[in-house]
Amino acid sequence: MIRAATPDDVPAILRLVHELATYERAAHEVKATEEDLRGSLFAAEPKAFAHVAEHQGEVVGFALWFLSFSTWLGKHGIYLEDLYVSPNVRGHGYGKALLTELARIAVERGYGRVEWSVLDWNTPAIGFYKSLGAGRQDEWTVHRLTGEPLRELGTTPRT
Repeated sequence: MIRAATPDDVPAILRLVHELATYERAAHEVKATEEDLRGSLFAAEPKAFAHVAEHQGEVVGFALWFLSFSTWLGKHGIYLEDLYVSPNVRGHGYGKALLTELARIAVERGYGRVEWSVLDWNTPAIGFYKSLGAGRQDEWTVHRLTGEPLRELGTTPRT
């Protein structure tokens, strides 16, 4: 079953975030807490959203997303930050069901796209996304400001 996450799902979502980070060889990078997720997902005006997959009453997968905007389309889109399904229930259709729900939301609300990033070595995920008709955007390269470079730039006096 796929459904919108509730505050009670936060511990399970954080557990799955840790599983995902371990799979992506970056467990040491997870800093999020239950309070962080609860505050972002369930604030009065949330800026991030989550859907969960349940198997026999247990949360076994999640999709965490937020709105993006395309100036070229002149429309919002969905940026899928994370999609993860526990290995013991992969192949049951939960990943596809989560993406189907996001696509349904995008179509229903008139959004122009659903997009995400995937590690270039994650061939199982790349194959899965390709099977759904997702196109790879090889000409784009992700850039990120974080940590000290972000603080330095963010505290530079305005000109």
